[in-house]
Amino acid sequence: MQPDVVVVGAGIIGAACAQALQARGLRVLVVDRRGPASGTSAAGEGNVLVSDKGPGPELELARASRALWPDLAGDAEWEEKGGLVVATTPEAAAPLRAFAAGQRAAGVDACEITAEDALACEQHLSPGVSAAVRYPQDAQLNPVKATRALLRGIEVRRAEVSAADGRSVTTADGVISCGAVVNAAGPWAGGFGVNVLPRRGVVLVTTPIPGRIRHKVYDADYVGAVASGDADLQTSGVVESTQAGTVLIGSSRQRKGFDDAIESEVLKALARRAIALFPMLAAVPVMRAYGGFRPYAPDHLPIIGEDPRTPGLWHATGHEGAGVGLAPATGRLLAQLFTGETPLVDPHPFRVDRPEVMVCR
Repeated sequence: MQPDVVVVGAGIIGAACAQALQARGLRVLVVDRRGPASGTSAAGEGNVLVSDKGPGPELELARASRALWPDLAGDAEWEEKGGLVVATTPEAAAPLRAFAAGQRAAGVDACEITAEDALACEQHLSPGVSAAVRYPQDAQLNPVKATRALLRGIEVRRAEVSAADGRSVTTADGVISCGAVVNAAGPWAGGFGVNVLPRRGVVLVTTPIPGRIRHKVYDADYVGAVASGDADLQTSGVVESTQAGTVLIGSSRQRKGFDDAIESEVLKALARRAIALFPMLAAVPVMRAYGGFRPYAPDHLPIIGEDPRTPGLWHATGHEGAGVGLAPATGRLLAQLFTGETPLVDPHPFRVDRPEVMVCR
């Protein structure tokens, strides 16, 4: 039977779009060259964050997603651990507090705490912390399990897509006719006519140290790194544990095309940043490192909606490292626009015909 919608990309964004469309009675087929959660979604930390987003449309999308995730996560190790953002220098304290004040005005639970309270929350934290903000709404899950949970009951076909328009998808196995196509190809979405570039990130994984780190903890300069458009290497201290007790250490950002080499300078920079936050990590062995490409849009906003140049072609991409956190609301918003429902957030900031993301054909 001809599908109503073919979703290209079986990562967490494609899975969320497919789930939301199928929940509205549409016949959905997902096509991916390697299968579910085999690209960007497998190379992240599984963060569901509001703490790193200032007031604006992305924060609204994040808040909407945060409300949806608990009912969608299934067996994906959902954990409402909360976040702790710290200033590690006296100069960083005032900007951190100002950023939190803006978030509170936008409805985020951002609680300023003293350095002493931060050390009570995380007893192994560096005593050099000068200010801290706690974010109870921050959460974490297993992104591979979450993707599979969203795709439950949806047909996924493994195939390389060589071309697509609004009414068909061409693969090595032939042409799939359909009513519409959703480009959820992540860092590879640029092949569909939008300005999306790969931005590489690397994560270190330590041997298990259960119970030693309770929150997602990161240095206040992480927010600036997220918002930066610089192509050169940027790192910031981000540390959190998993349910298995391993510690995930990030974060790095670097635009080098699809070069997947893991560089020693990146690993060393991440280790130094992590030890600055938690000195005890200097004695904990690193078990492995992994990296992946994130879909970067130049104006730092996701691209969600129908392409005005090609009726029937829809886009859901450009989330960079926030795809896990933004996935449920992205899928819901795209499905609402597709079916003519009232959208859960204002879709205008995410439209396809933004000058920064349109690619001339």
